[in-house]
This record gives sequence, C-alpha cells and structure tokens, in this order.
Amino acid sequence: MDFNLSNIKWAEFVFENIFTICSTNSGIDKNKLNNSQGEIPYITRTDKNNAIDFFIGVQNEKFKINNGNVITIGLDTQTVFYQPHSFYTGQNIQILSNSNLNYYTSLFLIPLIKIQMEKFNWGGNGATLTRLKRSKIILPTNSNNLPNYTFMEQFMQHKEREKLIKLITYINTRIEQVKNFKQVEPLAKKSWGEFFIEDIFHINAGKRLTKADMIKGETPFIGASDSNNGITNFVSNTNSSLDSNILGVNYNGSVVENFYHPYKAIFSDDVKRLSLKEVEGSEFLYLFIKTMILKQKSKFQYAYKFNESRMLRQKLLFPIDKKGKIDYDYMENYIKKIEYEKLTKYIERKTTNA
Repeated sequence: MDFNLSNIKWAEFVFENIFTICSTNSGIDKNKLNNSQGEIPYITRTDKNNAIDFFIGVQNEKFKINNGNVITIGLDTQTVFYQPHSFYTGQNIQILSNSNLNYYTSLFLIPLIKIQMEKFNWGGNGATLTRLKRSKIILPTNSNNLPNYTFMEQFMQHKEREKLIKLITYINTRIEQVKNFKQVEPLAKKSWGEFFIEDIFHINAGKRLTKADMIKGETPFIGASDSNNGITNFVSNTNSSLDSNILGVNYNGSVVENFYHPYKAIFSDDVKRLSLKEVEGSEFLYLFIKTMILKQKSKFQYAYKFNESRMLRQKLLFPIDKKGKIDYDYMENYIKKIEYEKLTKYIERKTTNA
C-alpha cells in the first residue's frame, strides 16, 4: 500500500455524519466521588496522561459508566484522547463513537480532530455539542468517496512498525553502553551520610527571558516546569545561562522539580544550575541525585518557600564509602544496573510477543 499522504484522495466530512457525538454519562465533580480508589479511569479535561486524572472505583448508580473504544473531547481545554477502556468522567466531556474506531484509526483521527478544535476557546466560542456536530474534518477516502478507515488503520500500523524498529535499535545500542556495570549492594545495605547542597555542587543562576523577547529556534529553554524535562520552549536566544551536563533545579514554579540536561540549553531565572564539585557529572550520577533532591519536595509549600538560601543549606542523603565520602562510583553503577535490567526485560518481552 502507498503510505504517501500526498498520493491519497481526501474529502471534507461533517462531524455528525462521521461520529455519534454525545455528552458523558457521568460528569462527576471530583468532590462528589464516593469511591476514589479503584481501577476505572476518571477522565477530565487535563491535557496529560491520556486525560486520566486518576483511577476510581464503581460510583453511585445514578452515574453511568461510559463504554470504551471512543474518543473523548474536553470542552474549553479542547483536549482529545482515545479511551480503550470503560471510564467515568468529570464535567464537560464530549464522547465521539464510530463503528470503525479502534486504537489505530483513533490515532489517525485525533490529530485531525485537534486541528478543528483550535477554533474553539474558553470564551463564547466553546466546543459545545451543537458546534462539534457541525464542525468539518478532512479525511482520506476510498473508491466510494467514504472515509477510508482501512487506509487509516494500516497507515498507523506502518508508522508504529517504523517507530518500533528505531526504538529497538536505540535500546540495543543503549544496552551496550550500560551492560558493563559493577555489581553493587542494595540501597538498604549501603551506608548513607548527610551533606549540604552548597558543599556538593557549584550552583549557578538562570537568566530572565520574557516570552516577548523569545525568538523561535532550536535551543531548549528550561523553565520552572514539572514536565517535558523542564523544556518550555525552543529559542535561538543565547545568554550567560547557556549550559549543559547539569541538573536544573526549580526554586520557583514547580519547586524542587529537577531534570538532567545533557544538551546545551538556556535557563529561566526560576531555575538553578547544579554541577558536581568533586567529580565530573554524568547522566547516571545526576539521575541518582535527581531522586535525592525530589525527596525534599514535600516540605516546601506556599508558606515555606524553596528560596536560594534554603537551597544552599538543604541537606541531602548520599551513599558513602568506608571513609565517609560520597560514593559516586556506587551511584553510577546503581543507575546503570537499573537501566540494564529494565531495557533487557523490555527487549525480552518484545521478542517473546513478536
């Protein structure tokens, strides 16, 4: 089959002629959940985690569970996701169903639906049920001028195979890089010591860069975010915060969240750049340390800010050697061991299921 999208015939269709569109059967406010622990997805208007806020148990019988194998749309936020399993929802969720929907056809349709959702917003032009039904979508067609779901499914399967081949090649290369780790004792058997952050790291500030001054480019801009490895934009700007092979630690925004940056990036003034004093840092050392820093997150709230002075005097626990020094060799090999075990299990599963 020809998977070149330019060679495919496309046509415009009205949403309500393609999908059955209805409001959620549940629409439960978070504060009205009566069984907040379970295995049923609770879908909201979030743009993360496939719109799953968390998992809940069976709810009051007046709230009907929604069937899976559908596409959900969050009103106002215009979020669009495929839901393979039965689910409950929060407020303002619309549900799209279609007898030709499955995992692969949904993956093809969702980007096209999102394009149409861009015209809706939080104000008076929200994605109401009526407006959704009247919206139009451009789809590949078959010889009968109907949506070509067979092509959509096979196209996404083809793309998945391509991605998996690249992924498995990358994983095998990565296994070669970490397989020669030294065996280390479990964390519980290791001796630990307390150290001040300022004694372990060189700490450098980021530099303020407003959105108005950002110029689109390819250099990651690191903000005080808790996702996407802290990357909030890509710019062509440069300044004194340009750095690499460091931990970026948030002391504003999503405080204490931190990410390892092996690449050159520039950093917001809400992010401190930490690099090790005693040894040259590596991704394995920084990934171990990242978790040690995150252990401190719970104590910093609105009334107790994670400011610069507190960061400097914050104590962290580190594994130590017989001389009481930080055991960097242990940390590096511990992370290599974990990565090796996870990657080899993944490859074994893929080989078994092939």
